[in-house]
Amino acid sequence: MKSANHDPASRVARRRAIEALRAGVPSRDAVAALGSGQSAIEDRFGALRAAAAAGTAGGLLLGGGFGAGKSHLLEHLSRLALDADCTVSRVVISKETPLHDPAKVFRAAADSAVRAGQARPAIIEAAAALDVDGRAYAELLRWASSSGSGLNERFPATLGLYAHVRERDAVFADMILRFWSGDPIAVPELRRRLREQGEQRPALPPVTAAELGRQRLRFASRLLAAAGSPAWVILFDEVELIGRYSLQQRAKSYAELARWMRGEHGGAIPVAAVFAMTDDFEAAVITGRNDREVLPAKLRAKDTPEATALATAAQAGMRIIDRETHLLTPPDDTELKHAYGRVRELHGAAFDWQPPEVTGLERLGATRMRQYVRAWINEWDLVRLDPGYRPETEMVDLPSDYSEDLDLERTTAE
Repeated sequence: MKSANHDPASRVARRRAIEALRAGVPSRDAVAALGSGQSAIEDRFGALRAAAAAGTAGGLLLGGGFGAGKSHLLEHLSRLALDADCTVSRVVISKETPLHDPAKVFRAAADSAVRAGQARPAIIEAAAALDVDGRAYAELLRWASSSGSGLNERFPATLGLYAHVRERDAVFADMILRFWSGDPIAVPELRRRLREQGEQRPALPPVTAAELGRQRLRFASRLLAAAGSPAWVILFDEVELIGRYSLQQRAKSYAELARWMRGEHGGAIPVAAVFAMTDDFEAAVITGRNDREVLPAKLRAKDTPEATALATAAQAGMRIIDRETHLLTPPDDTELKHAYGRVRELHGAAFDWQPPEVTGLERLGATRMRQYVRAWINEWDLVRLDPGYRPETEMVDLPSDYSEDLDLERTTAE
């Protein structure tokens, strides 16, 4: 009988983990191999998740240098949330998903939403699991129809129609699901369907795309809860990209960050947000460009209620970045020893050999875990190919680039 180490599938999985660790990609295999090493942040995340499950939305902001393990930690937190039966989404801030656009952020969160043991996006699974004759559906419909929900009439209308068409009209039921997930819905068709159900003059007032994105978040989080999900955990990566936006879009991004962190979504919704950004963002952008002073002054100079409100919200976001960022702790000797042993064992199992001791990088407080891991893997690769070779690794840091890039504000279609 072959051992696990000689099983081809196991060897492929281990090689996949090695390559992910080498590249700094937080794959499931790589994260499982190393774990987290950030116990204080894990504790804060557990409290945040519990508060969300109790109906108090909030956020957690993580900071670390390039290669410090932010994406790795987000993947680890994702696994913890999935193990707790939560719904989990990963949103990478990018040109296609700018933080200042609630509609695009929601769509990215909806498209990536998963729950353990489910194959389809979580919103689709939640709708399929709804018992339209049960208490959870009735309470969801009552809430969506109430003035306290703050939802446009499209939501209670489509929720009511869904109960009628789910088993009878798969095409229209799918249209409703796509609307809940971020697609537009044809208002004339919706009015016609409502009239068929006895609504003589259905009221469907207009709503902006941004506001509809915010409302979808509230609705979808309650839909997921009705299907048994304790909380919706949304993990944001590469948030530092907002430093490359123009001043106006940075202001909107700061405001959105404050809204997520303070749980200002409107009403009690079970959402927990975790943001990861570089630890030099405050120094390089907020202080370096004097956003703290220049940004609110320029907005208030417009002398409009909207600009003044944006200035206040943006200031709140900048204060959060300044005062509430939880920095990843550098790996100590115990963690490094553990990681070295795990990666050495993994490399041996992946390539069926006994990796020797390697020097790697000098252990300094500023050196990041990714740098240590990559140095070990590269040196073992070289020695495996040439047993007589004695590698020495040097490290060069590249500075973060926060220069404004207006192209980031243009969509692919534009």
